[in-house]
Amino acid sequence: MINITLPDGKIVESDGPVSGEDVAKGISEGFARNCVAVEVDGKLTDLSTPIETDASVVFITTKDEQGLDIMRHSAAHVMAEAILNLYPDAKLTIGPVIEDGFYYDIDMPPISEDDFPKIEQEINKIIKAKKPFVRKTLSKAEALDFYKDNAFKTELISELEDGTISIYEQGGFTDLCRGPHVPNTGLVKTLKLMKVSGAYWRGDSERPMLQRLYGTAFFDKKELKSYLHLLEEAKKRDHRKLGTALDLFSFHEEAAGMPFFHARGMELWNALLAYWREEHKKAGYVETKTPIMLNKSLWERSGHWENYRENMYTSLIEDFDYAIKPMNCPGGMLLYKTKHHSYNDLPIRAGEIGLVHRHELSGVLSGLFRVRAFHQDDAHIFMTEEMIEDEILGVLQLVERMYSTFGLGFHLELSTRPEKTIGTDEQWEKATEGLRAALDKSGRDYKINEGDGAFYGPKIDIHIKDALGRTWQCGTIQLDMNLPERFDLTYVGADNQRHRPVMIHRVIYGSIERFLGILIEHYAGKFPLWLSPCQAVVLAMNDDVAGYAKEVKARLEEAGLRMEIDLRAESINKKVRDAQLSKIPLMLTVGGKEEAAQTLAVRTLDGKVKYGVTIDNFLDKVLPHIETRNPDLVEF
Repeated sequence: MINITLPDGKIVESDGPVSGEDVAKGISEGFARNCVAVEVDGKLTDLSTPIETDASVVFITTKDEQGLDIMRHSAAHVMAEAILNLYPDAKLTIGPVIEDGFYYDIDMPPISEDDFPKIEQEINKIIKAKKPFVRKTLSKAEALDFYKDNAFKTELISELEDGTISIYEQGGFTDLCRGPHVPNTGLVKTLKLMKVSGAYWRGDSERPMLQRLYGTAFFDKKELKSYLHLLEEAKKRDHRKLGTALDLFSFHEEAAGMPFFHARGMELWNALLAYWREEHKKAGYVETKTPIMLNKSLWERSGHWENYRENMYTSLIEDFDYAIKPMNCPGGMLLYKTKHHSYNDLPIRAGEIGLVHRHELSGVLSGLFRVRAFHQDDAHIFMTEEMIEDEILGVLQLVERMYSTFGLGFHLELSTRPEKTIGTDEQWEKATEGLRAALDKSGRDYKINEGDGAFYGPKIDIHIKDALGRTWQCGTIQLDMNLPERFDLTYVGADNQRHRPVMIHRVIYGSIERFLGILIEHYAGKFPLWLSPCQAVVLAMNDDVAGYAKEVKARLEEAGLRMEIDLRAESINKKVRDAQLSKIPLMLTVGGKEEAAQTLAVRTLDGKVKYGVTIDNFLDKVLPHIETRNPDLVEF
């Protein structure tokens, strides 16, 4: 007798081996139809796999995020079969699931989006056929023989350890795969090809160029429609286009992957950092600055030279190797060591807006989202073990204040101890419990990623959600037991003995360039007044009022506003239109009537106009709005 324990504790008995699908059908036929895969004692497997011993099961359904990923993995196989049906000489390589879909790299002649209709037609035939996904196993030798005509697959297989290797069949199509998969191709309800591009095999420009075919799939046509609408909206908000249109930044081939910020872009940058500095000062942080180029010996000590050297830019200076820093942490360790510390000095909260450089392949560079030179808002908090919970809670509260100011929601994930670690069991237990207790006290829900922490400590990842509902991983709170040990950091305790401090490494914005890109898309370029690069523009109706227009600009600048003025010999309608295209929140039109009355005609971005506003009244409305960082439009 085999006992199968369901998530609600109910036990299902079976006389012999039973598949997950049969157990699901025992619950109900409707439930079984919505099942995608099953976890048996924590191991994810196909519904068709026999359960041969007592086990606890959890079913993965079409409503689960994991279920969507499994179905998209199956969709990649469906797409691959369609390609081979239409292009028999094509060679398949790899086809992973990625965010919002999947891709497959294929060795074949170039194709374009013009080929998508016939490929999708073939895909739909495969879906309608409801072909079962069947898992089979081969020895390594058998797998190499099976794929002897595909050099890409044999390369992958040769790198696997000896033992059984799984393949999946759907009708006459077979692919190398760990699985699991949905029961049959019919569960891939909607599959749409998205784009095609070139990609080198394994990202190596010396290897063959492949066709990378991207697709997405959903369980429901409505979900696909919503997703495509989201993509259209995202295209309109693309920070690369808006960055040019709003005159914020540019890129040049003379410094690939390194953004040039224009005057307006720097106003935005400075406003963002002024807010960061204000909040961190209130939270008890000091601001520090470390060099961008440091000696090889430091990077050897930190472990970066051994583990990260290929991503670092290096230089030889007076026969010594130097590297431009890819991370701020080692410099922060040297700063800590410049003084002797007592337990009475702790916690020490030190933040840095540090410029770092990382070598990225040109193919992965993407606007401000993926660059080679960027700034990180790193902070290092040095403390005793007893302070972990309070300090983590303090960071979480700071995160909440700052993200809420931008109208960004967020969720938290706690990653715990992996298999290979440094530190003692007791240190890991105290550290993890400190993070967990702080999360509990914060009152926010969080997800636990068991075994997903770094080797040197547990961490909390912070995923923000923008106006389009997209998530971005920006903030991290990482407990680090590695660098304090490597740099021999100490403090003198109450017992007059030397002790190792606990260190938290945390970022909130993360890459400031990337965070700016996210904000540009989040706001669609229409920044709230406090953050806007130009908060108001004075529009002179003609040359006769140029003097008054300049006087208005000067008075408002003196009050602290970021101002521009338009004295061009253009119609007032064109000036208004250009200001609207630049998404300037407040347009102040002045003509002879306004000069005579010493007033302004105030136009807001939503098209509303208020006449006869004095400069004092204008400032009475606007300044509190800016000081409180009010996200709404000013009402006059």
